[in-house]
Amino acid sequence: MSDQKNESDAVVDGASDAADAPKSDTVEVLVNPDTGRPYPTRGRVFRAGLRSTAVLCGQMLVVLAFLFALLWVLSKFWVILLPVILGIVVATVLWPPVRWMLAHRVPPAGATFITLLAAIAVVGGVIGLIVPSVVDQAPELANKAVDGVKKVQDWVQGPPLNVGDEQISSLANEITSKLQSSASAIASGVFSGVGVATSALITLFTTLVLVFFFLKDGPKFLPWLERTMGKGGSDHLSEVLRRMWDTLGGFIRTQAIVSFVDAALIGIGLVVLDVPLAAVLIVITFLGGFVPIVGAFVAGALAVLIALVSNGVTSALIVLAIILAVQQLEGNVLSPWLQSKSMNLHAVVVLLSVTLGGTLFGITGAFLAVPAASCLAVALRYILEQIGFAAGEEVAAEDEAARAAAKEKKRRRRGSDRSEASAQID
Repeated sequence: MSDQKNESDAVVDGASDAADAPKSDTVEVLVNPDTGRPYPTRGRVFRAGLRSTAVLCGQMLVVLAFLFALLWVLSKFWVILLPVILGIVVATVLWPPVRWMLAHRVPPAGATFITLLAAIAVVGGVIGLIVPSVVDQAPELANKAVDGVKKVQDWVQGPPLNVGDEQISSLANEITSKLQSSASAIASGVFSGVGVATSALITLFTTLVLVFFFLKDGPKFLPWLERTMGKGGSDHLSEVLRRMWDTLGGFIRTQAIVSFVDAALIGIGLVVLDVPLAAVLIVITFLGGFVPIVGAFVAGALAVLIALVSNGVTSALIVLAIILAVQQLEGNVLSPWLQSKSMNLHAVVVLLSVTLGGTLFGITGAFLAVPAASCLAVALRYILEQIGFAAGEEVAAEDEAARAAAKEKKRRRRGSDRSEASAQID
């Protein structure tokens, strides 16, 4: 017991001596065991992170300013760019038959001319088929629309609304006076509509001419680009353009298949139910399929409305059920299966692209939104791929895609060389 007491007294004395000893001003420095160097202070780490963040924000502001200036310049030249973009889109659709004829020794000009004539004949035939039905059934549809309005008026006048004739007459008079007061605006709108129609005709003619030259001389563009920019400078640009061309062509052909299936199935239902203007609705459904999500909604709403006016509520509900079933088939089976091979875009990206394009450029922007988004996605994927290669990342999927792209590049180059040789011989 005495020994333990002595030990405890010694500990207490040592603690008191340590407390009475002067404190050292030195701070313990943490050392990185891997490098042997001291860790930086928290303030230094914070300032370094703040500095790198400021540099990154400045770079992003410069990029955004460049993109804004680029969009501003493009908007000023939109009259020229629109026929070019439409011509490229149409050329991707018509290129397979032209390529097939070129492979069978048909001259480029002849193959392009035959393909254009066939496409114009198909479009003209479709218009020739639907115009007579519109002319024949439009008066009947208008009369049924008037009857529908009368039914709505009778329903409004009955319980529970009980709206009187005087209120309906005052509303009609107010609408009439509003139209009369807006006569000048309506007249100016008519004249502006005439100007828009004239501009549309000019754009259509220019697009056809550009499609002819794109199909005829398109295979010479990339070789010319490689000769102009040099071997090292044109590799990345030519590869991105090739991938964009393949993606754009795959998207257009995929949407054509999906739109055709939608139009065929919905058209069968419209014909069975004897809905007026069934041929017109089939064509609108087919064309609406090229504007994902929004186009199908508008075409389906129009079909339901015509069925409601012409055949009643039961027929409209059946048409709505058919359209919903077809849209489920498209969204869950056809589109994921086909578009996964042509482009890899999430449905949210597609919806936002269509909304932005439609807001900025109207119907044309909504039509071109998804192809533009798919091309931008191709460019972004290529940039990320090159970043991964530069960083030394070895990913099996990327390596396989790169090898496939290299093989495709060699095959296309051999094909373009043969087409140039045959053109020189001709």
